[in-house]
Amino acid sequence: MERAAYRIVQEALTNVSRHAGPATATVTLTYGAQDLTVQIDDDGLASPACPPVPGNGLTGMRERVTALGGRLHTRPRPHGGFTARAELPTEDLS
Repeated sequence: MERAAYRIVQEALTNVSRHAGPATATVTLTYGAQDLTVQIDDDGLASPACPPVPGNGLTGMRERVTALGGRLHTRPRPHGGFTARAELPTEDLS
């Protein structure tokens, strides 16, 4: 799970540098009793009016997350920018 979380952050930041234009990104990790949430938000060029076409980066993130039984949510932010949020289960790791 730790490696998947690292790779998700890595890919999301690569997507920001490739597609967001001049942008700032924030990475937030929230570790709970049942899951690890990894969220990457940027303030780049994405817009709800023009959703991105999923490419290799988003597809790879989704494959990593679903292989662990998690969920991936990706979407343009309401006021510009993009969010990628991965929820990875931790309950079987104890």
